[in-house]
Amino acid sequence: MTRLSGDHEAKEMSEGIKVNPIYADGDDHEIPKYQIPAVGMSARTAYQMISDEIDLDGSARLNLATFVTTWMEPEADQLYLEAVDKNIVDKDEYPQTAAIEDRCIAMIGDLWHAPDPSNVIGTSTTGSSEACMLAGLALKRRWMAKRRAEGKDVGRPNIVFSSSVQVVWEKFANYFEVEPRYVPITREEPFLTPRGVLDAVDENTIGVVPILGVTYTGIYEPIAAIARALDDLAASGGLDIPIHVDAASGGFVAPFLQPELVWDFALERVHSINTSGHKYGLVYPGLGWVLWRSKDLLPEELIFKVSYLGGEMPTFGLNFSRPGAQVLLQYYNLIRLGFEGYRRVQRGSQQTAAMIADGLDDLPSMSVIARGDELPVVAWMKTADSNPNWNLHHLSSKLRERGWQVPVYPMPDNLSDELIMRAVLRNGFRSDLAALFVDDLKRAVEELDDLDAPMPTSSQVNGFHH
Repeated sequence: MTRLSGDHEAKEMSEGIKVNPIYADGDDHEIPKYQIPAVGMSARTAYQMISDEIDLDGSARLNLATFVTTWMEPEADQLYLEAVDKNIVDKDEYPQTAAIEDRCIAMIGDLWHAPDPSNVIGTSTTGSSEACMLAGLALKRRWMAKRRAEGKDVGRPNIVFSSSVQVVWEKFANYFEVEPRYVPITREEPFLTPRGVLDAVDENTIGVVPILGVTYTGIYEPIAAIARALDDLAASGGLDIPIHVDAASGGFVAPFLQPELVWDFALERVHSINTSGHKYGLVYPGLGWVLWRSKDLLPEELIFKVSYLGGEMPTFGLNFSRPGAQVLLQYYNLIRLGFEGYRRVQRGSQQTAAMIADGLDDLPSMSVIARGDELPVVAWMKTADSNPNWNLHHLSSKLRERGWQVPVYPMPDNLSDELIMRAVLRNGFRSDLAALFVDDLKRAVEELDDLDAPMPTSSQVNGFHH
């Protein structure tokens, strides 16, 4: 949380918000900004004040930085309103919502080629971050149990992933005291490789985490090849190390757009998978999923049977009370769209990505490094021989002038001196919007290419975080 200091903080704390008398029932007054007002106001006035203030936020539809769903159908909006008060942890009070959660888990397990979908176990979560924490915790506990059974030390666990992994895994390693082992990516191989995995693992490795859709570029890491390398290692009498697939973005894309790709529970070495229902699962923010290929892979001691609000229930999660509406929205999408509907939606996003990539090809100063062939994500860099008077941060600022929010990132570790710009294409971002974006992008690049002096550093924006 951002905090002010000294006199500045005291001044800010004393400031108030002027209430417009036109929509404040004729009462011209001021309310404190950082204290609860002594008396309240009408619902209409409170609504209008907050609505006016959030107009300053960027437009969700023009936000090409986020993977998170920004549009659903009116019927889904109505269902959301009807279910917003359901607490999904209270399965005794809301048994049908709990039953629908179980249906979703079975459907997703089947989508991911679980050998026996009726035997998968999983849970909904508040997002993929919580799902990753739960999956990592299960890996650690299984490793500890095996080591203890062998009479070995359990004090130095580690987990292996590429240097382009999402920051949640750094959090997991920190919070649960596991050494993170980052395999550096290279320009030629910007993903986790089997060779890199074998060089990093040892007897203390609790698991390997490849990514189905790298945040920076949208590319898929070679999960089947990594699984084969670990299978060969185990077959030769070496280590037997499980895989958890971080499919936060790709779990609801690959089954529909790349059905021939082998990455999921079809690989016996894949013990668990997480995904974000609120990304390409097409649900509003607040939903993740984590599944294990079979019940024996989730340690029993992590499942709590608690008496809660009048009944006993099994629970596995970092949270208790949380909304059930998003789970119902996931079920809505699954039955509303079906397999073919999901395929059409994701194909449309991929085609929109291709439009943007084709537009970038017309700009000599831009080099496309991801065209949306896997995730519907386009990523590009500035060419080395282009005008040195500007960089991608300046381009991002230019695009913000037209309302577009397009992130710029340094690549990880040994490639950190290279900047990339990335656009995530989601359901609701239509081809006509993509055409407008390409026009604005070309106009902005042409203006910057005409500079005969460096852009001032104050124009540089570093406001995006993945």
